[in-house]
Amino acid sequence: MFGCLVAGRLVQTDAQQVAEGKFVFNLPDYENVNHVVVFMLGTAPFPVGTGGSVYFSYPDKDGTPVWQLLGFISNEKPSAIFKISRLKTEEIGQHPFGMMNIAQTQSVAQIGISVEPVEFLTQQTPVASAAVSTVDSFTQFTQKMLDNFYNFSTSFALTQAQMIPSPTEMFIPASIVLKWIPS
Repeated sequence: MFGCLVAGRLVQTDAQQVAEGKFVFNLPDYENVNHVVVFMLGTAPFPVGTGGSVYFSYPDKDGTPVWQLLGFISNEKPSAIFKISRLKTEEIGQHPFGMMNIAQTQSVAQIGISVEPVEFLTQQTPVASAAVSTVDSFTQFTQKMLDNFYNFSTSFALTQAQMIPSPTEMFIPASIVLKWIPS
């Protein structure tokens, strides 16, 4: 029903069902994982009115699992990308996996999916650092391009005293370019 993908690794489709409506993927060598994608395989939809809360668990220094809410997937939103590289410093939140004794070793983290009503899913607050940037790639490209343009053009900057008049060249004050570039 679910899949889990980490860049550079094979897709995992072998979620272990640990209780009714609760599934877990193991993430070996989680210390080297930055993002994880959780998705529905398309073989079976969620029951009507339900979706899946997605949790991340890593062992703390004592080996106790620390669970954190990443977000959710549903029939309307069948996949999601989560950033997990900085989650070990976040606070522990409420989760449905706390009372379960799920085997976990020190270098293996887990992704948990809990089937719950959609109304409940939309009211939950995931850890802030799990969200992937919402700025689209075109906006990021444009901002970087303008920053590079400004840096390149100002590398040729001269003071007014250094300028040699040339009737074939046009000069634009750097302050005008700075006013035009959005911050």
